[in-house]
Amino acid sequence: MDGVSNATAKQSNWNLPNILTSLRILFIPVFAWLVLDQRWWWAFGLFVALMITDKLDGDIARARGLVTDFGKIADPIADKALMITAMVTLNIASTLPVWITVVIVVRELGITFWRMWMLRRGRVVPASKGGKLKTVLQTVGIALYLCPLPAWMDIPTLVVMIIAAAVTVVTGIQYLIDAEKANA
Repeated sequence: MDGVSNATAKQSNWNLPNILTSLRILFIPVFAWLVLDQRWWWAFGLFVALMITDKLDGDIARARGLVTDFGKIADPIADKALMITAMVTLNIASTLPVWITVVIVVRELGITFWRMWMLRRGRVVPASKGGKLKTVLQTVGIALYLCPLPAWMDIPTLVVMIIAAAVTVVTGIQYLIDAEKANA
């Protein structure tokens, strides 16, 4: 033996979760084109498929012990890139208000940069339950905008996105409050 057990050996980046994450990143431009070309059902279908891969890659990585440094970096990048792309293209091709996109993007990028700063200081800030709720609300809101629904659904769709924006802001503030309490 070389003195390194299998449990402590560095995980290869060539594994199913990382391939799913990479595919998600590669298909984001296709998704953007579908939205901008207003191929709503195709865009919706691809968005759902990409969100399923987001769930699967994390579940598989944890269940099979395939968590890698690449995955820790690439997965959140893929998540943010997909959500931001979805919102910006919906601002252009649909009726999603720009202010919702601005609020969500500022919070998402702000908390992401803050978490990286905290990591450099040796503190890992894990995802919260509120953060998971935020992701679900954003996903449902975007999915509703992507579906060619009857006009009476415009208001409920907007309401879901407003709630998603509110939860996004609240969870961002909660991260900061919790971090301050932990430092006290």
